Amino acid sequence: MTDTAKPVRLLGLSGSIRRHSHCTAVLNTLADSLGKKAGNKAEMTLFALNDIPPYDPDLDAENTPTPATALRDAIAAADGLVIISPEYNYGMSGVLKNALDWASRPAMKSPVRGKPILIMTASPAFTGGVRAQHEMRETLSGMMGRVIARPQVVIGMVHEKIKDGRLTDQAALDFALAAIDDLLSEIALLRGATGA
Repeated sequence: MTDTAKPVRLLGLSGSIRRHSHCTAVLNTLADSLGKKAGNKAEMTLFALNDIPPYDPDLDAENTPTPATALRDAIAAADGLVIISPEYNYGMSGVLKNALDWASRPAMKSPVRGKPILIMTASPAFTGGVRAQHEMRETLSGMMGRVIARPQVVIGMVHEKIKDGRLTDQAALDFALAAIDDLLSEIALLRGATGA
C-alpha cells in the first residue's frame, strides 16, 4: 500500500557554481515556494557541485572521492531530481556534465536509473539556454534516467528576473512550479505502480 503521507524528497542540482548563480537562484526560489505552499508534501534540497572532482575512472572504485559518493547517495535518497543548467557553447555546463558522469556509475546500476527528472535551463540570452536541453536530455536518458515529457522550462533574460538571489518574475516562477507539479505527478504514478 502506498504511503501517501510520505513527503516527496526532491534534489536540486545547479549546473553553475558561480557565487551569484542565476540557476542556483531559481532552485532556491523553487525550494522556498515548495516550503510555503499550503498542504504541500514535497521538499527540495540542493546539492552543490563545487567539490566534485574531474571524473577519473581510475578513482571510480574503492577510491571514489567522498564528494562523488555523497552526490550518488543524495541522488539515491531523492524521489526525483530537478536539474538546471546555464548554456555554454550550445550545451550544458562542464560542471554539470562532470557531475552526471560521476552519477552515472556504476554502469547500469547508477542511482539515476529510473529516477524521475525535470530539466530546466536559464540564460541571459532570450533563448533561455534551450539549446542545452537536448544535450541534457540525451545524457540523462543514456543514464536511464526518467526525464519527464513536458513543455521545456527555459528562463530567458534571466539576469533581469533575479533580485536578491531569488527569481522574481512571476510568470517564469509559475511555469517552473507547474513543471514541478508534473514531476510530482510522475513520482506519484511510480509510487502507485511500485507500492512504495
